[in-house]
Amino acid sequence: MRLAGAELLDSREILPDQWLQTYHAPELVAGARAGQFVHVRTGDYSGLVLRRPFSFNTIDTLAGTLTIHFRTVGRGTEWFTRLRPGDRVDMLGPLGRPFEVDPRTQHVLLVAGGLGIAGVRSLADEAIRDGRQVTLLFGGASARDVYPSSLLPDEVEYVVATDDGSVGHHGFVTELIPAYEAWADQAFACGPLGMLRVLSSLAASRGRRLGVAKLGRKRGAGRPVPAGSPLARRKAFLQVSMEQNMGCAVGACLGCVVLSTAGAPQRVCREGPVFASEELDWEGGW
Repeated sequence: MRLAGAELLDSREILPDQWLQTYHAPELVAGARAGQFVHVRTGDYSGLVLRRPFSFNTIDTLAGTLTIHFRTVGRGTEWFTRLRPGDRVDMLGPLGRPFEVDPRTQHVLLVAGGLGIAGVRSLADEAIRDGRQVTLLFGGASARDVYPSSLLPDEVEYVVATDDGSVGHHGFVTELIPAYEAWADQAFACGPLGMLRVLSSLAASRGRRLGVAKLGRKRGAGRPVPAGSPLARRKAFLQVSMEQNMGCAVGACLGCVVLSTAGAPQRVCREGPVFASEELDWEGGW
């Protein structure tokens, strides 16, 4: 974790009230991985006390740049839209735990709902760089909410669902899963809580419904693997990136807690934001 200044290089509205910004921050992108995030301070201190968390939307270690993708929902995010190239902001990162891809995985399924695309977008780059095949299932309310395909690598198979049927599949993105879950070695998702609950239920019953085998037998199989460890997450079919509100983003305030299946609180900013879906108590009421 490092505290550094980041210079804005580009800022544009890519969808109604959704912005994509590029920052030069070589200290922050060094060692950053898909699934992690930065905590950013606004420059207007008139009541805007808390930093804002943003996922690494893309990471370019050679250029020393990162992008963030956000929706304007209040004074804090609106302040970011008024920044101009050359302006600098204070960033803390990389924070949180990243996605864990099994080295034997060849087929990567990404599932995003709305702004949840920001949580999985950089994983598409990582997977393609490592020679994996990537399919992205995206769900939005209507055509005006669909993430532009021009912002994705050409190698990604992009499949869209909209609630109103204005483009792509008419219905929820979760309805697309049956066509791809047998193909995928692992799935990674970010989006609304309801979407993640459905995906978790589908993942839990996948082996029984499809009769699929797990990824080979690992050396040392049979030894217990601690829940929440990188190895345990690599073994999971589905990993989810949680979108809880954060205060401190360093684990002190406990404002972003979710419950594990063991009943223990899990801080999204520290133990997450990425979890194996089977780690979480989806009926825990958080």
